[in-house]
Amino acid sequence: MTTPSPFELGEDQRAIRALVRRVAEEKVAPRAAEIDATGDYPQDMYDLLTELGLFTLPFPEAYGGADSMLSSCVAVEEFGRVCYNTAYLLVVQWTPFGTILAGGTKEQKERFLPGLANGDLRAAFSLTEPQSGSDVAGIKTRATRVDGGYKLNGGKIWCTNSAVSDFIVVAAKTGESDERGAVNFFIVEKDMDGFSVGRKEDKLGARGVPSSTIFFEDVFIPEENRLGPEGEGFKIVMEALNKSRPIIAARGVGLAQGAIDHAQAFISERHAFGQAVKDFQGVRWMLADMQIQTEAARGLVYKAAAAVDAGLEGNDLAIQAAIAKCHATDTAMQVATDAVQLFGASGISNEYPINRYFRDAKVLQIVEGTNQIQRNIISRIMLR
Repeated sequence: MTTPSPFELGEDQRAIRALVRRVAEEKVAPRAAEIDATGDYPQDMYDLLTELGLFTLPFPEAYGGADSMLSSCVAVEEFGRVCYNTAYLLVVQWTPFGTILAGGTKEQKERFLPGLANGDLRAAFSLTEPQSGSDVAGIKTRATRVDGGYKLNGGKIWCTNSAVSDFIVVAAKTGESDERGAVNFFIVEKDMDGFSVGRKEDKLGARGVPSSTIFFEDVFIPEENRLGPEGEGFKIVMEALNKSRPIIAARGVGLAQGAIDHAQAFISERHAFGQAVKDFQGVRWMLADMQIQTEAARGLVYKAAAAVDAGLEGNDLAIQAAIAKCHATDTAMQVATDAVQLFGASGISNEYPINRYFRDAKVLQIVEGTNQIQRNIISRIMLR
């Protein structure tokens, strides 16, 4: 038996792909349009993911996981192929899990991770503020030292999953001055006095997982809810986010492949000018370009995921992860746009699923670090 290349799917990944693809086609795809149309939280899909035991997939075996970023990307890709929102349920659970695993104390891990692993707990991760989305060091939410912990004041926007979460990992500025930097992360639990969740955003895409504003008014955060040492926790958590970036890229690959699937089926059934639409050379070349770019994105994502599994860190990982995220999500947007074009007037009708892919693709170019920020990361490392 030959040894797989570093980012070729091995036996475990192929088994996960087969399982998730079957579940996605049989149980998830029939719900995708309704989840998008209503914007209601898909509790049934959350229960399904819990039943499958997928919430720990990227994490160590001690938590029931496969300890494989590549396997995680495969699962996200397969769910994203039929339903962006169901794939998103995995991602929003994995991000706080990863930050606590990377920056948490033994007690924090024992308190929060088992519940995230078995689905008893839900969580969110919050960085973005009205004036500091990509500018993380410029955030205004402040954690002020008091006896036994901190008082948290400020607010966040676009906190996805906060409306249904038991706790949120929140970035806040520490120290006494208003200078940039000095940021730590804190675990804010839903029943803490002074913490509140505001209205749910009415979003273009990613509609099934709510994004909300959140507010902190003299919220007391005990010392044991701070992630990492003061002044150092931020770096630890951001490295963890760097390692999870291939998962975001995998959503782009899945979305692009799903858009191709729909476009291919549509043009195979249509006729114009006395022949099948699929027989027009221009249409064939268009479909081929869509597949070429998606396959290229898939290779970049698998390579970045395999690099995480191999223990790559720092700038060497950061540039691979940024390239994968940027290219895969730009590809998703281009492929979805071309798929809408192949649908013609039907592409802008809500009767057909392809406009859902178009709207969700735009979200991917913005969330988890805009693609402009990814290009900044890539060029900064190139020119360092």
